[in-house]
Amino acid sequence: MSIGRGETNDIALPFDPAVSRLHAVIVRFHGGWSVRDVGSRNGTYLNGQRLLSEQVLRPDDEIRVGGARMVFRCDQGALHGGTAQPNDHIPELTRRERDVLLALCRPLLGAETFAQPASTKMIAAELMIGEAGVTYHLGNLYEKFRIPADADHRRARLADEAIRRGAVSRSELGPQSTAEKL
Repeated sequence: MSIGRGETNDIALPFDPAVSRLHAVIVRFHGGWSVRDVGSRNGTYLNGQRLLSEQVLRPDDEIRVGGARMVFRCDQGALHGGTAQPNDHIPELTRRERDVLLALCRPLLGAETFAQPASTKMIAAELMIGEAGVTYHLGNLYEKFRIPADADHRRARLADEAIRRGAVSRSELGPQSTAEKL
């Protein structure tokens, strides 16, 4: 969904000079919705903070474009493609499982529209452990988040579930690696 001054946008704001012709986009992805500024001159704001990268939308988030203020409305069931599941709790994670989960999800908040979760090799390099160790912890995480062994795109589904359930937050997925945080 496009937002901008141009009349061909899905949300057209033709009379606001602070809005660029194509200002921002709202994108549907597997686990919900996100908003991204597309190089506007005056910026796009989410909950009062200027967007520096694509951000996941939550119900009642406020998006400001120029003088227009929009509130994202979506019930939790529709946001995640269905009704809440009985297993929507956050499973108990070991410290290393949590590190692996954060490293897995970190690329999803980059500038790429269709970013993929980190590969086993990328996670191993970031955490300075062997790929076999990463595979072991991913296996535990698949089980804890109930991602079936025969599921397509297991890493993507695991990352989606972790973010959806709140096991991983955007603030934890900054650009620095776990090793740099220590």
